Amino acid sequence: MTRAWLSRPLPLPARRTAVPGRAWGAALLLATATGLAGCAATPPPPAPGRSAVLSPAAPPAGLPPAVRQALQCAGLPEEALAVLVSPRDAPATRAGDVGPRAATGGRAAAGWSHQPDRAMQPASAMKVLTSVVALERLGPAHRGSTELLSAAPLQDGRLAGDLVLRGGADPELDLPEAWALLQALRAQGVREIAGDLVLDRSLFQPERLDLGVPPFDDQPEFPYNVIPDALQFTGNLMGLVLSADDRRVTVRLEPPVDGVEIDNRLVLADELPCPRWEDGWTPPQATAGADGRVRLQLSGRFPRQCRQQQAMQLYERDLQAEHQIRWLWQGLGGQWTGRLRSGATPPGARLLARHLSRPWSELLHPVNKQSNNVYARLLYLSLGALAPVDGAPAGDTLARSAAVVDAWLDRQGIDRTGLVMDNGSGLSRRERISARQLVEALRAGLAASTGPELLASLPLAGVDGTMRNRLKGGPAQARARLKTGALRNAAAIAGVVSDRSGRDWLVAAMVNDEHGGGSAGRRVLDPLVEWIVRTGLAPGAWDEPAPACR
Repeated sequence: MTRAWLSRPLPLPARRTAVPGRAWGAALLLATATGLAGCAATPPPPAPGRSAVLSPAAPPAGLPPAVRQALQCAGLPEEALAVLVSPRDAPATRAGDVGPRAATGGRAAAGWSHQPDRAMQPASAMKVLTSVVALERLGPAHRGSTELLSAAPLQDGRLAGDLVLRGGADPELDLPEAWALLQALRAQGVREIAGDLVLDRSLFQPERLDLGVPPFDDQPEFPYNVIPDALQFTGNLMGLVLSADDRRVTVRLEPPVDGVEIDNRLVLADELPCPRWEDGWTPPQATAGADGRVRLQLSGRFPRQCRQQQAMQLYERDLQAEHQIRWLWQGLGGQWTGRLRSGATPPGARLLARHLSRPWSELLHPVNKQSNNVYARLLYLSLGALAPVDGAPAGDTLARSAAVVDAWLDRQGIDRTGLVMDNGSGLSRRERISARQLVEALRAGLAASTGPELLASLPLAGVDGTMRNRLKGGPAQARARLKTGALRNAAAIAGVVSDRSGRDWLVAAMVNDEHGGGSAGRRVLDPLVEWIVRTGLAPGAWDEPAPACR
């Protein structure tokens, strides 16, 4: 078996996913959802808003001309926006604050808000709260793990029983890591596995959170839509290579596993450019037989002279894992005649090999810079599984995770009114949070000993992550670290902005409107950030003439 494929990246769809995501092999990142792909959600009902300038010598309250103009240019009403801007060096704000508050260091506690307590849909900006709580509750050195265990005896190279693959919320168990685990088994003299391969996902309850859940949108096969479990074997993805010349479209799996028959019905499309190949794509249809063999039907249109390498949820994740493990084990010269099934680790099982992910302080970079949904969901689930609070409900890891977040907010004195946690990633139609809750979570997180890890994980405007192409060349470039969020009807930012005088401002802003997602929301949020950088919210900021529409 050669290993060249292990380091070859399989890029993810460029249009339906807003950012890179999960790694396939050594380099592929799982795609995520700041998710513009059909992410319809019902916006929160309109709520009466209030704008307030929190300064001893403030100009009249109201939207700054630059922000009002940006809303008008985007065709959005003022009630679509919720925002809180507060100095990083100021004390925490509370609901109802409309006047001056004392500040640390003797500085005036200037700030500005508009509907700061309205519960809004944050999209991926919700990852900020998940990150802050996880850094405190799990610690920056926390790692996910995957283990091989067995209670069966080893006799003359034959493991006379079952082999257990136990998941510990490891987000980096890709094919190279799986190969290394199995190679460690071979190095201990195991040549034949006489029993079954048992997948132990019991860290999270229920073990398969994906079962019975309707697809978030019309592209359930793409990586940003993966609903993770405790055993993320290759991210629950399979590699797919599509290539077309002027005569036909050819398709193959990577790795080239046995047990899958591809029914290729893709036709050539003259009108499609290669970068927009998804426009002609149809979700694959998979049929599995009792023997574990799969028939995979691919249909739709594909551009001429185009090549795409993707990682997708092509068929049932247990079968994908079985086919990949058989391919790896056979490539190592091993034999395995059993089947793959779900189950528990038996008492007395001994540890044979273990893989550890990088520390979560490092993995926060893909969570926040690339907005990786799967990583964020794993981190959120780990809160409930590994750091539960007293009285948390049993048997429901998501509910236990929500209880952890609630308890943390209570300890910080942050009002939880209106907060709704779903999966911690923001790829949700249910999740809600206010601008004030986001700002105060940021304030607490940045003040903690792990504040540098949190700050470094946020995208730098005009430089990297989901902000690399935003605010480039303007006054905010490299002056703002902002977690972004985008759904079809929501756009958001949350982070730290430094004005020209060097003062840091905590900012959370969300646009919720039927027409407020994507570029429309950015047309409001980006001018807001630049206005903060230019003016530092000085009294004259409200006298600045509104710029022309972009």
